[in-house]
Amino acid sequence: MTLPFDVLARVANPAAARAALPLHGTQASRQIEQAALQQAAPHALMARAGLSLAKLARAVAPAARHVCVLAGPGNNGGDGWVAARWLHQAGLAVQVRHLTASGQPPADAAWARGLADAAGVPSAPWTGDAPGDPAPDLIIDALLGLGSDRSPQGLVRAAIEWTLQQPCPVLAVDLPSGLSGQTGALLGDVAIQADHTLSLLTLKPGLFTGQGRDHAGRIWLDDLGCTPCLTTPPDAWLGPGAAGQPARLHGQHKGSFGDVLVLGGAAGMAGAALLAARAALAAGAGRTLLARLDGQDGPDATQAELMPRTVAQACQVETLQNGTVVCGCGGGQAVQAVLPAVLQSARKLVLDADALNAVAREPGLQALLRSRSTQGHHTVLTPHPLEAARLLGGTVAQVQGHRLAQSQALAEQFACVVVLKGSGTVIAAPGRQPVINPSGNARLGSGGTGDVLAGWLGGLWSPRPADQAFEASAQAVWMHGAAAQFGDLRLPLRASDLIERLAGGLLTGH
Repeated sequence: MTLPFDVLARVANPAAARAALPLHGTQASRQIEQAALQQAAPHALMARAGLSLAKLARAVAPAARHVCVLAGPGNNGGDGWVAARWLHQAGLAVQVRHLTASGQPPADAAWARGLADAAGVPSAPWTGDAPGDPAPDLIIDALLGLGSDRSPQGLVRAAIEWTLQQPCPVLAVDLPSGLSGQTGALLGDVAIQADHTLSLLTLKPGLFTGQGRDHAGRIWLDDLGCTPCLTTPPDAWLGPGAAGQPARLHGQHKGSFGDVLVLGGAAGMAGAALLAARAALAAGAGRTLLARLDGQDGPDATQAELMPRTVAQACQVETLQNGTVVCGCGGGQAVQAVLPAVLQSARKLVLDADALNAVAREPGLQALLRSRSTQGHHTVLTPHPLEAARLLGGTVAQVQGHRLAQSQALAEQFACVVVLKGSGTVIAAPGRQPVINPSGNARLGSGGTGDVLAGWLGGLWSPRPADQAFEASAQAVWMHGAAAQFGDLRLPLRASDLIERLAGGLLTGH
């Protein structure tokens, strides 16, 4: 039997997404599922999900002949039983290894298993031992579903550990077992590492942030034909992608695009401020001013367009009020002395690196930061997880375990936009649903790339109204990540090269 591919699940192509996609966490997805079940015929959703899973299995592993389906006791396992039946009828050697739980299985899951048994699909309980020869060419992980919130234990853990040892590709149903769909954190210390994940009905935020991207592989979506049911507000958005800069008009001049002032670069760390300034210039700032905290105020020999200023000149009220200020890159301890003036006078402010650490240490600076919004000033914070933990008075584990919630808490605490960096960077602001950025990879894990992001953000924000801090941040983060997606993915991307990639992408509209 040949499986048709006309309704194959579509890829949720996160790296290239130009339009925002809704992300629904556990509770919201459950509400959507219940609404869909009320509108569908009995077992119809599971029948469609299992068929879609079987089609995707054939598409991502077309040479596979031996398929092992690990089926849990719930509806996630039911999807696996349906897929196993289709693959068996298509002539593949399918083995279902199932796990049971106390009590009666859900009606849909029992229905799916009954049809598979009637079709003669080979199956046996998972006992913790390897399924035996021949070794599978594909494993379908249908162990745990959306509702799982505990560390995998017992036979489930053994099945995950066995899967991690297999060389064949893995296709996960809805979520890799052991991963939280809400947060992107592991539920314990072990989780499936899938090559592909078929997300059903909704896309889950945990697939795109925290450890989700490392465990989910390539993410596919089948909404099961239930788009009208998607009326529940999302928990977050994937994207939006880069909209591209508007064309420059003939009548515009450098004053049309605003000034960016980069204030940072303490002794031994001048490179951070230089990278941020060069990035701001490349992003399109009309003028880029650079004030170094190490006392050096000469021109940049490699970037003569940068306009040097002394720290005293930079901290004049008029200078701070009339530009977009990027403060903290390589600032060291010295940045603390200039922060009171910056926080009081800068109307558009990006705080990065050591400026964030100084604020975390000093309650008086925290009070100044909180008061900025009441004066009509706008602020973007760009912390990595440790900096965010310091600002929140918590731990890195707390930040990474709840990236969406912690980003939102930080945004609310200081009434500003927060860019929580890391895998699946989160952009949050008071009163708005957060955005998870889909672009980027580990090539950005090299010194100086965060300084480039801060400067690039300042350059993109410079010609825009102050109240577009959120939009400028989302675009800057997307472009920053997209610039790392070309070249040898095994090698880091140097920060100076990143600036050139970003500038090239801006010129070509990518």
